[in-house]
Amino acid sequence: MAEGRYEYFATVFTKEEDAANVIVKEKNTSVLSASIIVTLLGMILHLHLFKIDQESVLIIGSVGVQMNTLYASGRESVRFIEMKKVKDIVINEAFYMQKVIYYLCILLIDPGNPRGVSEVVPVFQSAKPRLDCLSQVYRSCQEILQQTQADQ
Repeated sequence: MAEGRYEYFATVFTKEEDAANVIVKEKNTSVLSASIIVTLLGMILHLHLFKIDQESVLIIGSVGVQMNTLYASGRESVRFIEMKKVKDIVINEAFYMQKVIYYLCILLIDPGNPRGVSEVVPVFQSAKPRLDCLSQVYRSCQEILQQTQADQ
């Protein structure tokens, strides 16, 4: 008779343990589901805000410089700089991950000091074109700037 009671209590304990395991599994499942949802939302947010698909620059001598950025989500960002604020366009170099990279920059005139530079604006934020490609864009930009300065 004592053995039967022992088995009965062991069986009840096992059922309580099973019930506790079910609760723990449900908590683990909800934590896992929540973490998957947060990860997916983070990926969507990253695509919408940071992943850049295309960058372009348009220079119209008498008007200014327009830089377009198209993101993976389809969102488009446009920045326009008036030509009277542009001092020069240069190719700059920087060290990035043990490499030298080159990037195109627009130097803006400082209103307080016409010989100074108030801001350096990189043209391509995400793309890192090779130097030969940047050189072609640079030459075209310089031709337009020189024509604009000659007209003034």
